[in-house]
Amino acid sequence: MEQPVKVLVVDDSRTIRALIRRSFAQYPQIVICGEAANPIEARDLIIKDQPDVITLDVEMPGMNGLQFLEKIMRLRPIPVVMVSALTARGAETAITALQMGAFDCFPKPVSVMGADAFAGLAALVIQAAHSCPGARVAAANQAASVKPHSPERSWARGFDLIAIGSSTGGVEALEQVLVGFPQQSPPIVICQHMPALFTASFANRLDQKITALSIAEGRDGEVLSRGDVRIAPGGGRHMVVERRDGHYVTRLVSAPPVNGHCPSVDVLFDSVADSVGREALGIILTGMGQDGAEGLLAMKRAGAQTMAQDKASSVVYGMPRVAAEIGAAEHIVPLSQIAAAAMAMRVH
Repeated sequence: MEQPVKVLVVDDSRTIRALIRRSFAQYPQIVICGEAANPIEARDLIIKDQPDVITLDVEMPGMNGLQFLEKIMRLRPIPVVMVSALTARGAETAITALQMGAFDCFPKPVSVMGADAFAGLAALVIQAAHSCPGARVAAANQAASVKPHSPERSWARGFDLIAIGSSTGGVEALEQVLVGFPQQSPPIVICQHMPALFTASFANRLDQKITALSIAEGRDGEVLSRGDVRIAPGGGRHMVVERRDGHYVTRLVSAPPVNGHCPSVDVLFDSVADSVGREALGIILTGMGQDGAEGLLAMKRAGAQTMAQDKASSVVYGMPRVAAEIGAAEHIVPLSQIAAAAMAMRVH
């Protein structure tokens, strides 16, 4: 029988801790080994109970969650799921936490709600327990230290468009891929699983750091140009690509979730298969579940080049694993080599 996942819940709100406890009660594979109201209490419980996963509130008295996260990742890496309010400030902090090595961020309700307020947190915790925090920290450090592309580098054969899908671990992975692309790269469309507000913060940060590209959230009806990178906005609409008057245009469409996600990577990839076909490149990166695998297969069948991140460099080998298993990915590539490999490819 599989060992239970020991979780330490860290939050200064007794009510929030109770709601999290209640949400975990229906999962016998999760055992709450301790609860702490602040990082000082949490530090002692980490030493005493040796938790497998920590859920960590972002803002607490004495030492905030980011300061504590930095100490955890530096001294004793443990998978950490940050619990962050769905506000602009909370989104900024969440992105910082992911860049520092947190496994993922779960959106805390702005006002305390019922038992369903933390539905989904248990699944993240279980997945986090099977991740490698050391690899996550290494990925975060590599993303922080990676240098922009060399000016001499150029695309061997300019694709008309590049489509990328990612989920857990994608914050660091996307940064590492995009920083390797030069100015005048083909337009790039991205679906990264994130809540509303988080995608705007993420896009702004990437745009400030990667000056060679123009990075922003996708907008309905925007004509894409070379050097543009558009990230599907979180929060209830899918982003697709259409061909109009010889140009590629982003559209935001209301439709039910696909594979449990809206926006969905599959929906984006399917639209690229239909609109761009063999002139496209599809890349699927680290993430839980299988969203994007069927869409990548559709791109391959339409003649596009397709690529998936390899297992060793993935924080969670879910989405790229399924893509590889169903034959959707022609090339399996380590994260550190994806940008160079993409630029060396030619259209079939």
